[in-house]
Amino acid sequence: MTFEIENVSKTFVSNDSDEEVLALKDINLTIETGKFISLVGPSGCGKTTLLRIIEGFVKPTEGTVKDDGEIVTGPSNQRGFIFQNYSLFPWLNVIDNVIFGLNIDGKPEKESKERAMKYLEDVGLKDFAERYPHELSGGMKQRVAIIRSLINDSKSLLMDETFSALDVQTKHKLQKQIHEICQKQNKTIIFVTHDIDEAVFLSDEIIVLSRRPGRIKKIFEIKLEHPRNRDSEEFKDLISEITQEIGELEDE
Repeated sequence: MTFEIENVSKTFVSNDSDEEVLALKDINLTIETGKFISLVGPSGCGKTTLLRIIEGFVKPTEGTVKDDGEIVTGPSNQRGFIFQNYSLFPWLNVIDNVIFGLNIDGKPEKESKERAMKYLEDVGLKDFAERYPHELSGGMKQRVAIIRSLINDSKSLLMDETFSALDVQTKHKLQKQIHEICQKQNKTIIFVTHDIDEAVFLSDEIIVLSRRPGRIKKIFEIKLEHPRNRDSEEFKDLISEITQEIGELEDE
């Protein structure tokens, strides 16, 4: 068992009016090791807030998050986090971006670079190891960001709209790559997305949050075998069912 989310609620103070805003209410969820979980729901339902609470960037107003039995009190290198905007260091080349965390931990640079090259080869970036971020496409930058998180041997990976800025072809390619790599390493993935097609393609479970304050409205267990066929009727039916569920929430 990786994560236990118990009675989590979060209240913010609005910058505009100084009024309290209840973002999340009574979230209870267990996420088992090796599962790929997507968080979906209407805009403003608290998906990213919940993800940041699980990582330890934000503290819940009420309740606790436990990672393998330990209460989360702040960020940890056991939980990798991939932002939407890549967050690469522009003054470092690709391979130095990838091994940045390993250098901080004092790992031998030669071994770190050898390991990084294997990861870069897996995602088709071996020949770009000496390039700088401004020389890369959006898809390449996102692959570097993903590898940088994976190489640190974190047990879990938290992803916030990671593929949203990419074209469809690049997005689909990266989705396959991230799923294959994480399956091999048995990583737990928690993924925030607005793209229902993406969620169905990747996930073991899809958690639908209600409108603010975000509550768990419904959990879809996705039993389709991998690799998944986007053209199958089962795939299309799931997209339709989940989309309808979210649409009903938005109409409330």
